[in-house]
Parts: sequence; structure tokens; C-alpha cells
Amino acid sequence: MAAAPADGAGMVKLNKIYTRTGDDGQTGLATGARLAKHHPRVDAYGDVDETNAAIGLARCALKNDAELDAILARIQNDLFDLGADLATPGPDDALGFEPLRIVGSQWTRLEGEIDALNADIPALDSFVLPGGGEAAARLHAARTICRRAERRAYAFAAAAAETGDGPVNPHALTFLNRLSDLLFVAARRANANGAEDVKWTPGENR
Repeated sequence: MAAAPADGAGMVKLNKIYTRTGDDGQTGLATGARLAKHHPRVDAYGDVDETNAAIGLARCALKNDAELDAILARIQNDLFDLGADLATPGPDDALGFEPLRIVGSQWTRLEGEIDALNADIPALDSFVLPGGGEAAARLHAARTICRRAERRAYAFAAAAAETGDGPVNPHALTFLNRLSDLLFVAARRANANGAEDVKWTPGENR
């Protein structure tokens, strides 16, 4: 999922799907540098890609909720921005081009959408199980993948701080944290604003 340097619309051109350049266990970053496919940086943006795919599956199950679908569609685009961000080592002033980075307005927008979606959903009196309807279950799955992506990104950021592997954009980390919260609220929205939530009953089967 590594992206080319950001230079406006049409920045990516793919005319050959297999290149054989990854057969040695390495992949290319946005700078052209090569990195092992098991590197923590690649793990981080790989999990972002998986989050994006899971949201796409959830959208396929949404019924008659154009507002939520539009929010998720925009988030999918933002996740490609995030992948490009994580695939571009800094520092930015040493790159020779302007990298595509997540900015604060992208995660503050998520906060506003969380508040708007949550306004009509009753407060919880228990944790909820991942289920109810199909769309909600898929959104919960996307949420857990997003949480993994966040953990991987923070792990990479910590390692990068010690190894000098370039600073990690803090807005990228915040975006993932807010996104997992939004996906939780989105799942409740898909469950008829919480009416179809399946609540956890502690110790029920002991």
C-alpha cells in the first residue's frame, strides 16, 4: 500500500500489477527506499489497509443509511492518506517533496461525526457484544482491526524514536484512536441506534 510522493491529483499511476520487485522480501516506500516486509512500519500501514478493507465490507451491508455510508466512504479515502503518511519516512524537510500527511482537521472531523451520530443513541448500561445486525457486526470487526492498527502504529512510533527511523506524525496516531471510537458508535447506529445491541451479561454462563 506504499504511496508515491504527493504531488496533487493523479499522483499514482499503476499500469502493471506484479513487478517481481518484492520477491526478495522487501517492499518500496514512498521515498523509493526499500524495507523488509516484516518491518514494523510495514506492519503499521498494512493494518491500516486491512482496516480500510473491513470498512468496505461493512458498507456493503449497510441498508438505507446514506449519511453513515458517506462518512465511511470519506474515511476510506482518509485511510489511504494515512497509509501514505506511514509509508513516507521523515523528516519532511529532507525529502525533496511535500509528503502527504494526516492533518488535525481530519481527526477533529471524526470527533464531530462521533458526537452527531451518538446524539440519538441511548447511553450504555453495559458493554455490547459484536453482533446484532450484519452491518453492525462488520463495523465491530473493523473497529478491532483499527485498534490493532493503532497498537502497531504506536509500537512503530516508539521504535522509530529509539532507532532514528524518522518521526511518526502524531496526527496519524490520533486519527486511528478517534476512528476506532467512530466505528463503535457507527456499529450502534447500524443496530437501529442501539435498539438491536447485544449486551454483555457478566458471568452469565458460569
